[in-house]
Amino acid sequence: MPTYEFLCEKCQKPFSLMLSLAEYEKKGFRCPSCKSTKVKQQITPFQTKTSRKS
Repeated sequence: MPTYEFLCEKCQKPFSLMLSLAEYEKKGFRCPSCKSTKVKQQITPFQTKTSRKS
């Protein structure tokens, strides 16, 4: 399952959520600290691992 990074616009605390694609499409995420729905998704780097050498 993918991990998504968010920042709460109310309390300014970052948090991560592991969501399936179906859960992510539903939206309505809440900050675990203050329960606000004013959250903004952060752009984060990622890495992939393949079995082939490049």
